[in-house]
Amino acid sequence: MTQAMPFQTVIEYVEALSEDEQNELFDLIQKRRVMKRRQKIAQNAEKTLEAVRNGTAERGTAADVMAVIFGDDK
Repeated sequence: MTQAMPFQTVIEYVEALSEDEQNELFDLIQKRRVMKRRQKIAQNAEKTLEAVRNGTAERGTAADVMAVIFGDDK
């Protein structure tokens, strides 16, 4: 495992890049963040589908779900 670089050092490295390289880096970071978020959404969807298949999924309105989460009796 590689050791994390101090944040300030990363900033200095990025500032040393050309403007085009910085733009390319920012685009790459944004695309990777979007990809990571999509993967997380897909994982959550798979867990939800599995719960539906197993019959363990909670069903109801948003208010019903909030009541379950917060333990409110209705």
